[in-house]
Amino acid sequence: MFKDKLKGFIHPEEGNRNNKKKIENLAFFVVILIITIVIMNIIWNGDKDSSSKENVNNVSSKQLAKEDTNSLAVASQTTNALELKLEDILSKIQGVGEVNVLISYSESSEIIPMYNENTKTSNTEETDTSGGTRTIQESDSQKEVIYEENDGEKTPITQKVVEPKIEGAIITAKGAGNADVKSSIIQAVEAVTGLATHKIQVFEMN
Repeated sequence: MFKDKLKGFIHPEEGNRNNKKKIENLAFFVVILIITIVIMNIIWNGDKDSSSKENVNNVSSKQLAKEDTNSLAVASQTTNALELKLEDILSKIQGVGEVNVLISYSESSEIIPMYNENTKTSNTEETDTSGGTRTIQESDSQKEVIYEENDGEKTPITQKVVEPKIEGAIITAKGAGNADVKSSIIQAVEAVTGLATHKIQVFEMN
């Protein structure tokens, strides 16, 4: 160590070079450290943002899934209601006893919610090289479903329910073995559903 000090005293230029090199190495290390910290912060914030987006997407998916479930429940109630009404009406026809009705559909019910619709229209005039002008019209339309809130739960407000298309009906009824009773049942179902007579099958109930 004494030898190094003596060497630095005898050759001061070499000592200065060593000190300068140490300072340069220290500065380089500090720069690398700062860059590393910045990169780590960017990565950390990016992970937090992506996690937040995933949570938002999950909430939206759950909300949509819940709305679909509610729509299916309403559609099922609508189709079952018609069968129950027919059973009630047919059972009151003279000569008809207990009745069971099954209706087949080609499509399911469609629930159409109410929307708030905002439409923006903009007109832009452009002039070409020959001096002619043309007008470009652009429109931007946004739709948002209108919800109602009950006890903290949001449900879409229904504008209308599109009934499914009826394809056929099967009826089992006590008393349907009688031709006149069977004919009355067919006529009643035809009047309610609009089905052709060959799509209405009536059978005697055991």
